[in-house]
Amino acid sequence: MSTTIPVSIDTTPRGRTITTRRAFALRRGLGFLLASAFLVLVTFLIIPLLPGDPARAVLGTRATPEAVAALRDRFGLDDPLPVRLGDYVGGLLHLDLGVSYRYGTSVSETITTKLPYTLTLTALAIGVVLAVSVPLGVVIGVLTRGGRRPRLALGFGAVAGFMASVPGYVTGTLLIVVMSIWLDLLPPGGAMHPSSAVLPVLSLALGPLFAVARVVRQETQNVISQDFMRTARGRRLRATRLYAVHALPNLLTSTLTLCGLIISGMIGAAVVVESVFNYPGIGQEIVQAIIYKDYPVVQGIVLVLGLLAILVNLLIDAVLGLLDPRTLGESHV
Repeated sequence: MSTTIPVSIDTTPRGRTITTRRAFALRRGLGFLLASAFLVLVTFLIIPLLPGDPARAVLGTRATPEAVAALRDRFGLDDPLPVRLGDYVGGLLHLDLGVSYRYGTSVSETITTKLPYTLTLTALAIGVVLAVSVPLGVVIGVLTRGGRRPRLALGFGAVAGFMASVPGYVTGTLLIVVMSIWLDLLPPGGAMHPSSAVLPVLSLALGPLFAVARVVRQETQNVISQDFMRTARGRRLRATRLYAVHALPNLLTSTLTLCGLIISGMIGAAVVVESVFNYPGIGQEIVQAIIYKDYPVVQGIVLVLGLLAILVNLLIDAVLGLLDPRTLGESHV
């Protein structure tokens, strides 16, 4: 008597599927617009809500009233708030993020110069997280299924919990001490050589790597306890096909959901890690902008990083919709 793996047949009418996808796209598009509008409003309010006079903060306490008035007039700080908001939104529509108080240059140019460094670090860290955490979580989940190897399960849980809780800047500091000072294997900072990115990438990746691996391990154990996996094992499929073809696709939904949150956090964490390693990215620039009260640069960087986080979550939602069509109808319109 042969056994077969149950196959799920989609009986949803094609027209209804298309309508569901359109509704999904409409919801996500509307959510993106609302989140972006809120982000624009928040970044605009950075300057008006700051205590004191931004012009005085930039020029210093010894600046003459004439110089302060000239700077306020130059950057429109005396205009009514609605007018300033209109100018800010109008500039954004033309990809103009304003002018740096400190340099008198375009904020867009500053971000365009620095952002590639930050995106490179983040992309490499995300690659490390996905390349290591998913296989690691699956292997540990398989080895410890059904209460097997309790010591391995306990040890992995303790190590993963500890590593996931350590901030990236602490990890970065420890890596500098061990890898650069004690062992003299890697440069402690800068971006003069490709190897300079190794320690910042590890600092960004280690915590999220173990956080994702814990979720993957738990999801692996949930998936392999399902009836269709028992049937697949009964057919004596090879381990690679059993877990890669049958188990992996079923545990990716929750994994990708967590990855979306982690990736958004990594974009912000990169700002701090870059400061630890003196890496010439957005992190260094925003620190300098805060020190010198260069508020338009702060506005621009916060806006760009926020939009990147929103886009990442939108992309994750789209990928989840492709992998698991059931997520398309999570709310009906």
